[in-house]
Amino acid sequence: MDLNESEMITLISEDGIEHEFEVEAILEVDDEKYAVLVPMGPEYENSDEAVIMKFGNEDGEEILLDIESDEEWNMVADAYDEIIHEES
Repeated sequence: MDLNESEMITLISEDGIEHEFEVEAILEVDDEKYAVLVPMGPEYENSDEAVIMKFGNEDGEEILLDIESDEEWNMVADAYDEIIHEES
């Protein structure tokens, strides 16, 4: 899975529902790779919601995984916040 910023991707939830996301950023934190995804659709139009997922590997294919720990999620969110503040 080669993702680039501003690329659109579709993820399928555990209950089989498709969700569209824009790739906001790809980050590397502590030698792990993460994607910051912004949900798309009219219900998110005025939202600042984002989803952070971790890159993993399954059968030689790069996949996106949920982040299991709050500590890891906060670490990546803080790194993303730093990038945002540096750019503004």
